[in-house]
Amino acid sequence: MRAERLVTLLFLLQQRRRATAAELADALAVSERTVYRDIASLEQAGVPLWTEQGRAGGIRLMDGWRTRLDGLTSHEAAAIFALDVPEVLAELGLGSALTGARAKVLATLPASLRDYAQQIGDRFHLDAPGWFHRPEETGHLATIASAVAETRQVHVRYGRPDRSVDRTLEPLGLVVKAGVWYLIALPAPAAETPRTYRVTRILSADLGDPFTRPPFDLVTWWNETSTRFEQSLLRERVRLRISPRGRRILPGVTDHEAATRATAGTENNPDWCEIELAVESEHVALSQLIGLGAEVEVIAPRSLREALARTGKAVAAANSTHAEDTTAPETEHLTDNQ
Repeated sequence: MRAERLVTLLFLLQQRRRATAAELADALAVSERTVYRDIASLEQAGVPLWTEQGRAGGIRLMDGWRTRLDGLTSHEAAAIFALDVPEVLAELGLGSALTGARAKVLATLPASLRDYAQQIGDRFHLDAPGWFHRPEETGHLATIASAVAETRQVHVRYGRPDRSVDRTLEPLGLVVKAGVWYLIALPAPAAETPRTYRVTRILSADLGDPFTRPPFDLVTWWNETSTRFEQSLLRERVRLRISPRGRRILPGVTDHEAATRATAGTENNPDWCEIELAVESEHVALSQLIGLGAEVEVIAPRSLREALARTGKAVAAANSTHAEDTTAPETEHLTDNQ
């Protein structure tokens, strides 16, 4: 770790030309005392460094001294900066590693490529969690990540809805989806089928012995498993007639894709179309379609149509103006922009 930090420190100075001990300490996530010790080590190794006193002072490299990293194109350099994921890497204990990697690249790039890479980094940002969803607390993620990287078993206590269980797992990979971390692992001993564990449900985690990792393609496995999981949930289909405004609202009330069957408007509503929607159940579909209000008509199944009609009547009754209430304020009709 110290060797990596010394290299990162060297590239940070090469990139910035001059930096204070406080700035370097913040970038490396260490104390200023550690920075000064590392500077002394670099000087002993023959790196031409010196410290300038005063308000404009700092630690700097001799002009013209640099290492080289050749062969990067502008797009390759920009790709390193395109996705800003400091929170994700910090959870894995790799926050300072990202700082070091970027410093090394910037320090060794020609000026034109360096400017382009920094420009891309300033203009693209990844915010993984969905709206109104904060990332989950992952107290044992660093330990799990170490087990994955070092191919070591991990002994965990895993919280289920009804009880907690102790497991020895052989980690194969980590996946973060919409701000939620999942561990893909083989339960030891001798399990053949990987299982998925939600990291926030891991109540304790301790590193175990090394194990032999079998051939495993994490991305392919996750994509195939996710597809099967989604398909297993969408067990039923409903047919709807929906207005143009309803089509625009639909993605906000359901994450599932709708297939347009045909243009099937009515005499009074010629712009409406007929769609088919995969749903988990009629109960879930009812809760989603309520959000469309009068912009949707259920064609089938009949039971869902009747349930939506009953719900609409109940909503209307609960929100109707009472006879004695003559002071209720008027409300403006909601538009697509509200």
